[in-house]
Amino acid sequence: QVQLVESGGGLVQAGGSLRLSCAASGSIASTNAMAWYRQAPGNQRELVAIIRGIGITNYADSVKGRFTISRDNAKNTVYLQMNSLTAEDTAVYYCNVQVASVGHAYRNYWGQGTQVTVSS
Repeated sequence: QVQLVESGGGLVQAGGSLRLSCAASGSIASTNAMAWYRQAPGNQRELVAIIRGIGITNYADSVKGRFTISRDNAKNTVYLQMNSLTAEDTAVYYCNVQVASVGHAYRNYWGQGTQVTVSS
């Protein structure tokens, strides 16, 4: 069993910064891609940023130059540094991690979600 615990969300003024964390724990042999998604009210869940096992990153156009995804493999943790936040960044943010347990293939796990609210 694998659990993902997110932290770091909250209320921030426009132009401010937040750093999200997502720590995976449990029966983990290795991790592959780690990603952050977000879902605003009335919208579909969208990919914000992804970092692959070898460190290659990709970002949604709307966050390029403002957000940075990183990972600490020793801690099985993925981070999302969010700068220059705007009201359009308001959403629930979810982490998604590909985890392989001993003797099992990779599968995707989701965090519980953390609310980010940007006041204008």
